[in-house]
Amino acid sequence: MSPPVPAPRIPDYRGACVAGIVPALLGPGGTRDLPDWCPASLRGAERVAVLVLDGLGWHQWRARLDRCPVLASMDAARIDTVAPTTTVAALTSITTGLAPAEHGLVGYRMALGGRIAQMLRWGADGADLRAAHPPERVQPCPPFLGAAVPVVSRAEFEDTAFTHAHLRGGRHHGWRVASSLAVTVGSLLREGERFVYAYYDGVDKVAHERGFGPHYDAELATADALVGAVRDALPRGAALVVTADHGQVQVGAATREPDPAVLALTERQSGEGRFRWLHARAGAVDELAARAAAAHGDVAHVATRDRVLDEGWLGPVVSPAARARLGDVAMVPHADVSFDDPLEHHGPPLVCRHGALTDAEMDVPLLVARG
Repeated sequence: MSPPVPAPRIPDYRGACVAGIVPALLGPGGTRDLPDWCPASLRGAERVAVLVLDGLGWHQWRARLDRCPVLASMDAARIDTVAPTTTVAALTSITTGLAPAEHGLVGYRMALGGRIAQMLRWGADGADLRAAHPPERVQPCPPFLGAAVPVVSRAEFEDTAFTHAHLRGGRHHGWRVASSLAVTVGSLLREGERFVYAYYDGVDKVAHERGFGPHYDAELATADALVGAVRDALPRGAALVVTADHGQVQVGAATREPDPAVLALTERQSGEGRFRWLHARAGAVDELAARAAAAHGDVAHVATRDRVLDEGWLGPVVSPAARARLGDVAMVPHADVSFDDPLEHHGPPLVCRHGALTDAEMDVPLLVARG
């Protein structure tokens, strides 16, 4: 007998979720009035640095505590990320404090102006879409509650369209080697900044390229040392908050194209391998959903756009723009597989992936250390 299929897990958008971190820290009460899902040691911090370690899921971290003694020593809470569990959606939710259905960056690839745009590159079919679709119009919600906070991230990210979409208004301090991140964060806090946002992408990169193995373990140890350097640079009274945008599952070669009967009713695809949106041919939504469920319901949740939005998978508030950017039928794996779209590939195969609603992808850490 096959194990029961888990129900789709909907993020706790109004509770312990990455979308609540910035509103909690920059809201009127600041660190004096934090929600109960925040580690108690964060309360009363005079200055705060938030460091996002891209791709560091709760379960991957907890399985390797021996590789990361600094992270293991921090006060810890497990919180939700957003759906889809992917960088474009989740980083924007972290900085704006809003769910994807409200801020509008609803996935890695989404419908934009009649094309399927890849949102990290802000392009489609080799074309740069920045002029036609300015970041501040595609994602109009102000990051950091409108505050101009210091942002410490890779220097080469500073002028990208995605940076302008989810970090605009920030005062950028680019780093070219990771050791500079800790030095810069510490200097900003000692100079009197009350809040600093920092971002490091190494864990996610290695998981995608190498999977879970010795390279991943080595990168986790490197990220842990980086966290230790930031912690050691904190002035007295400051706090370091470490979180992530999503976890990972190892898919490897377990990728598949949607069934030919499904593709026959599909005009185009968007999303990503573990949150695949099918855009139906005219008048074929219901039949497409039925065929997708019959062909792939053993490994994936299959749901129409209306169901996804009505059940709040992408958040409780749905903007018209966000609705228009989605496909008609979603296939969201609960097994360790991904759905391939030949138009999506621009590099080597991904070993680990994310995007779906499994615990491994959804659960992320919220860790605190005090200076």
